[in-house]
Amino acid sequence: MLSLQSVTSDQWLAQVDKYLDEILVDHAHCEHKAAAVAMSLLGAYIENRELCEEMTKIVEEELEHFHMVLDVLQKRGIEFRLQPPGHYGRELNKLVRPNEPDRAVDRLLIGGLIEARSCERFSLLAKHVKDKELADFYEGLFESEARHHSTYVRLAKQFADPEVVKERLNELAASEAEIIGKGNPLPRMHS
Repeated sequence: MLSLQSVTSDQWLAQVDKYLDEILVDHAHCEHKAAAVAMSLLGAYIENRELCEEMTKIVEEELEHFHMVLDVLQKRGIEFRLQPPGHYGRELNKLVRPNEPDRAVDRLLIGGLIEARSCERFSLLAKHVKDKELADFYEGLFESEARHHSTYVRLAKQFADPEVVKERLNELAASEAEIIGKGNPLPRMHS
């Protein structure tokens, strides 16, 4: 369902145990970035009514999640602040082909893969963290991330044949697995 070709390592869960505050701050940044990506796609493909409607829904939901994470931070006394970004998103975005419609396909599929990885990580957090309130919070986010993944993949099929999209998704998922497999010394949602 999620198109991922790897599972999260125990190394990431060790980062969660040691640096949960940092990961929560990064989560807020991820929700903001997800809304910005959806806005960018909306602007780039403004003539595509279905894409615009779906991206509008995603923007609204991601901004709602952003504020929910800010509330979690405030409740826990964690200051929201700038952080140096990890390499995950930057490396994935280097894989985007420059010419249309390939560019649209890649941008949508990479957005979908990031949502899929978030979905997987939220599920892990829901099972792993000992704080019941935080576990419930992450369990509640799982469904929307899975839906966003499916939406991005479905929309990519408007720009290329479904078999071509499936093949490209497999290629990008293999690259995503390599990128996430490198890990990151910075504790991040996608480290």
